[in-house]
Amino acid sequence: MKNKAVDFQNIYNQYGVLVYNVALHYVQNIEDAEEITQDVFVQVYNSLENFAEKSSLKTWIYRIAINKSLDFIKHKNSKKRFFIFGGKSQNEKEYENASNFEHPGILLENKEKAAVLYATINELTPNQQTAFILSKIDGLGNVEISAIMQLSVSSVESLVFRAKSALQEKLAKKFEEHRKKK
Repeated sequence: MKNKAVDFQNIYNQYGVLVYNVALHYVQNIEDAEEITQDVFVQVYNSLENFAEKSSLKTWIYRIAINKSLDFIKHKNSKKRFFIFGGKSQNEKEYENASNFEHPGILLENKEKAAVLYATINELTPNQQTAFILSKIDGLGNVEISAIMQLSVSSVESLVFRAKSALQEKLAKKFEEHRKKK
């Protein structure tokens, strides 16, 4: 058992920051990203012996992180709908402030722009969101993204292209609305 613990510690040391950053890109909340990171590594630890090595360890962990992040968002959104229809709760303030995202790597003067960008990224379909984040934010190549998402390279290219087009359109509308308010 000691060997599994040593292997796991090495895996966590190597991929902990990557998993945290993936989660943070999706949920834009430090505490939620930490919770997702913990959930990912619990699953990695419990499934490590069954890892089939059909893909690289990094790809496998990326896939788990993305799935846990998307599941977290779905779960949170279903709670949010329940609270909207089911009345107020003690956590309502948390849901009202969900869009006040502050990424630790963003400079002060760019926080407002980053919040708008991440809110707009969250409006994309889950596949477009994943492809865009992996490509443009994490800087991965289409071949690696295709392995992580288990899609063809051409599908990934299409998803990234559609995500960029949708973002441009949505951001242009938001910019136009912002200009009209002034």
